[in-house]
Amino acid sequence: MVVRSYVVAVTAMLLAGCAGVTAPAAGAGADTDSLRFPGETHLRNVRQLTFGGNNAEAYWSPDGERLIFQSDWDAINPQGCDQQFVMRVDGQPIAGDRRYDLVSTGLGRTTCGYYLHDGRVVYASTHGSSPACPTPASSEMGRYVWSIFPEYDIYVAGADGSSPRVLIGGAGYDAEATVSPDGRYVLFTSTRGGDLDLWKHDLETGETTQLTNTLGYDGGAFFSPDGSMIVWRASRPTGDAADSYRRLLGENAVEPSELDLFVARSDGSEARQLTDLPGANWAPFFHPSGRRILFASNHHALDGPGGGREFAIFSIGLDGTGLEQITHSGTFEAFPMFSPDGTMLAFSSNRRADGEVSLETNVFVADWVE
Repeated sequence: MVVRSYVVAVTAMLLAGCAGVTAPAAGAGADTDSLRFPGETHLRNVRQLTFGGNNAEAYWSPDGERLIFQSDWDAINPQGCDQQFVMRVDGQPIAGDRRYDLVSTGLGRTTCGYYLHDGRVVYASTHGSSPACPTPASSEMGRYVWSIFPEYDIYVAGADGSSPRVLIGGAGYDAEATVSPDGRYVLFTSTRGGDLDLWKHDLETGETTQLTNTLGYDGGAFFSPDGSMIVWRASRPTGDAADSYRRLLGENAVEPSELDLFVARSDGSEARQLTDLPGANWAPFFHPSGRRILFASNHHALDGPGGGREFAIFSIGLDGTGLEQITHSGTFEAFPMFSPDGTMLAFSSNRRADGEVSLETNVFVADWVE
């Protein structure tokens, strides 16, 4: 699940690999760093990998050579709700002139693709319930909310998308799956306990364990590089806000205006709140050192002309100190993901080299500089 850019939702169905799609001149950005903005001291050689629509949640393959991402880019997806694609990190074609390969079924709606250690992929999809795109809750409610589709199950498929089967399913929402560094555990969000909580699935034993049980949305969780900790986004509503949260959840939706980051040991113990910032603080990911977290936030822009619609990537220490802004394009920036060797950062952004306002969210990669 994603926090959308302030213009359009990152949702689409992608039917086929993108044969014949020609990327704009990515080399210009690579040579001149025209896609890097003043103040972005940790980024070098910023390269754009997608070029239209909405593309997000780009996660690395174990060998660091590919990314799996979700997209509604009409050049590769004419149908209308998110499907999962893979692409090479260096921007080169996968085969022939084909740059993007579909690895989900092309049916229903998908979210949150990730790689297992053996190269297979996992993702959440509604296609087992219906081949049609489900209607977003925001369309029915007339305001910005996230849909919690109860039809989502978590699937596993071959590296090429072959032989998909349900890995984690049942009644209610099962999505937002990520994988532990040792490849044994799948961390995911589910309503199977009556609330949006974190759960951990053991791929060896098949055992599934609940990790959180406090009222509110717990999701978007990731393991630390050594697998000893987890970080996630959460809401902790109280009073009238709690009543509103329960009502929305009963309508399979949540309102993501107030989120903070939490960390815990990988078994869910010793959970504590990491950020205490206004607005939406989400999309966390561990720095390779395991001592800092990168995340997306609009706390700095709530009183600005965009009314909090500008998101930037920030860094914060595990002790809650040392808050630092990483990206400075003045647009939407989110989903920071370090490569397995820690030398590159993938992220999604509305940035353009010419600085013009864009309605498109694209995937970028950059060299990381300490």
